[in-house]
Parts: sequence; structure tokens; C-alpha cells
Amino acid sequence: MKTIKASDLHARRMANDPAYRDAYEALGEEFDLVSALLAARANAGLTQAEIAARMGTTESAISRLESGRVKPSTRTLEKYARATGCRLTIRLDPLGAAAE
Repeated sequence: MKTIKASDLHARRMANDPAYRDAYEALGEEFDLVSALLAARANAGLTQAEIAARMGTTESAISRLESGRVKPSTRTLEKYARATGCRLTIRLDPLGAAAE
């Protein structure tokens, strides 16, 4: 069975699927979180089922989390980070002219 990286699938769909591209751009910051979650799981080499088992939840909950359909709590993000061997970092960045 051939394994496809999430990043490869994303790049392919961005290039070839206008509806996917529009949905990605509409999500903005939410998609940044989804991308970070997918990258963490891919780097850890884990399936959604394996992440779910490590977090004590269901595979469908991980699917919803990674889809961006739910806004996760900090606690959930901490569990996901631990399950993937990552450290959760939250930061606030200034916007626009306030950054200067």
C-alpha cells in the first residue's frame, strides 16, 4: 500500500481543485491550525486511530479536529501535541500597523 503525505495531498489539491483552494483561503487562520495538526501527525508517522488511542478519544473526534470543523480547547491541543511528540506553543502576534 502506498502512503501519501498530507502535505503532498494538500499541494495537489491546491493546484488542481479550485473549490478546495477557495475553502482553504476562506479558513485563513483556522487552516493554519489544521495544517499544523496534520504536519505534527505526519511527522510523528501516526494514523488518526493511533492519535485517538494516545489521547483516549475516538478516531472520529480526531477527524473532526483535523478537519477544522471544531474549535478545540487548549487542553485538547495539549493532548494532541503530547500524542504527536510535540510541544504546544500559543502566541499573540500584532496585526497591521500595530506591529510597527
